[in-house]
Amino acid sequence: MDKKEVFIGFLTGCLATTSSVIFLTLIFSDLPVEDSWKFLHKQGKLGGLISLGATINLIIFMLAIKKNKNSFAAGLVIISLIIVLLITGIKML
Repeated sequence: MDKKEVFIGFLTGCLATTSSVIFLTLIFSDLPVEDSWKFLHKQGKLGGLISLGATINLIIFMLAIKKNKNSFAAGLVIISLIIVLLITGIKML
């Protein structure tokens, strides 16, 4: 397993999720991004927004597997597990 490819997959998943969450926030909310996230956290729906934004990783993962880039796909799996732990932590707060 190539560590550089795993790191690139990890970084790609992180950037894709972050940009998707910001994009969804800008589309569906009239408030600034930070205020929207605070409001969603109060309602208990911030984890749902993050998980919706993380679905882009599934598409990237399928493309990586199809192109036989298994190390890259492993990086995507790692960031997906970290996102699951983040969502669990947010739900517990």
